[in-house]
Amino acid sequence: MTRTGTRTAAARSGTGEQAGFGPRFITPLLLGAVLNPVNSTMIATALAAIGTDLHVGAAQTAWLMASLYLASAIGQPAMGRLADLLGARRVFLASLVLVCAAGAVGALAPSLGWLVVSRMLLGLGTSGAYPAAMALLRAESERLDRQTPRTVLGLLSLAGLSSAAVGPVLGGVLTATLGWRAIFAVNMPLAVVALALAALWLPGGRPAGSPRATAALDPVGIALFAAALTVTTVFLMRLDHPRWPLLPVLVVLGAVLTWWELRRAVPFIDPRMLTRNRALAATYLRHGIAYLVIYCVMYGYSQWLEEAHGISVFDTGLVMLPMSVAAAVCSLLGARTKGIRAQLTLAAALLAVGSAGLLLAGAHTPLAVVLLIGTVFGLPQGLTSTGNQAAVYVQAPPGGTGAAAGLQRTAQYLGAIVASSLIGLFYGSRATDAALHGMAATAGALSVLLLALTIADRALRARRH
Repeated sequence: MTRTGTRTAAARSGTGEQAGFGPRFITPLLLGAVLNPVNSTMIATALAAIGTDLHVGAAQTAWLMASLYLASAIGQPAMGRLADLLGARRVFLASLVLVCAAGAVGALAPSLGWLVVSRMLLGLGTSGAYPAAMALLRAESERLDRQTPRTVLGLLSLAGLSSAAVGPVLGGVLTATLGWRAIFAVNMPLAVVALALAALWLPGGRPAGSPRATAALDPVGIALFAAALTVTTVFLMRLDHPRWPLLPVLVVLGAVLTWWELRRAVPFIDPRMLTRNRALAATYLRHGIAYLVIYCVMYGYSQWLEEAHGISVFDTGLVMLPMSVAAAVCSLLGARTKGIRAQLTLAAALLAVGSAGLLLAGAHTPLAVVLLIGTVFGLPQGLTSTGNQAAVYVQAPPGGTGAAAGLQRTAQYLGAIVASSLIGLFYGSRATDAALHGMAATAGALSVLLLALTIADRALRARRH
């Protein structure tokens, strides 16, 4: 038997290199995967402190959320495409270096503008980990001629989800003990450890037969996509005073982007693929709506606890802990579930129930009820993350797993950008009970829509992994 045959047979029997998915392979991926989610939520419990120190209101600090999501929405598919073209390991390592630089900028930032720059650099730097990890898993699966174990996908989802869920708690602890600048500085040691392990343990190499990177990457398409997302974000961030002239600009950019991508042999965003692969497009839509609701609660709830409920930054982090635990538990349960449709349906229903709970909450709501509401919102986080990740993995076209995973995160961060704009619209300069109820009513309506879309999606009924 040849050496290749021996390795394949060993992989099928579960022996040899720990079937290719052992701790040395998985650990760097998990460490890298936590950086984007933890940065997306860690700042939630620090927004009030940043606003106080820098003398700005909630509408201005909302840019600290939107800037990272804008950079991530652009960076995730771009990094995913680079991972498919140049090799996932190279993209993984380069992104970690950028994370270190972003952490230093944020830790030393003298103004809100510099913090926004740091968050944008963090968005770009942390965007490489998830699509690169998905591409590495797919490549290893093809090399070994076996499916990536669902538990491995579950661990990757759990790493991202649990770090996102723990983010508010970690942010509260760091802000209360070391000051809010620590939530930026902590990225440097985290990235250095991940960088060292990735350099030592991750397999390298450029994908065989990949086209020239410059031509295949489609820089014009990326620029048009970035311009369209930037215009969308600027419009959404001032819903209290809409900038209506931006809408025709957005329409023109969207039309030019579509025209350009349809002419490309290897487009950055493939309109034909999204039209043909309706199951994948539907997954993106559901994922974006779900995280719109989740991030409304993640940020809006924590600000309301501090400003309307009178809870300290440290205690707010602790109050958000049950949400984190619930999300982690459901992520593990979702990883062990073979079906996709049932867990996504349950997630949508739980988001609707949690939104109804927020409609009844007020400044004098007992702490036990506040904890219960947070727990209810933690449950669908785990189910949504693992369910949609499994859907993307099986729906992605061959050779495009990295780009498809990046677009999934783009959908997630588009939802987060809309959530940031809604928080700015409802809260204004301060979070109040009435503002929370307005946001909760919007979240509830979106949750019902999500539930209907999930139930009606026939493609999910046949999906098993």
